[in-house]
Amino acid sequence: MLQHVCMFKLKEEDHDANLKKALELAEGLKTLPQSVDGDVVVNAPEAPSSNYDLCLIFNFKTIEDLNAYQADPVHQKFAKFITAVRESRACIDHEI
Repeated sequence: MLQHVCMFKLKEEDHDANLKKALELAEGLKTLPQSVDGDVVVNAPEAPSSNYDLCLIFNFKTIEDLNAYQADPVHQKFAKFITAVRESRACIDHEI
């Protein structure tokens, strides 16, 4: 099994509106059939603002399933939006 963990730090400009929109789009990722399960989480309000803002944690049976997930139009829509509003991204895909 492969776990995909991807974190995003959003730009300050329109931060709250962009986080809300990113969350809406990311929720759609949970419906994609390629993943075994997944979660979308945000930084706790009381945590340091220097932390990343949004994190996707999804599990896949195979790397092929992960690749199909990333190619899915629902993911592509999320990716297009988040790329435009993010300051940085960190990602790791690891065996579990």
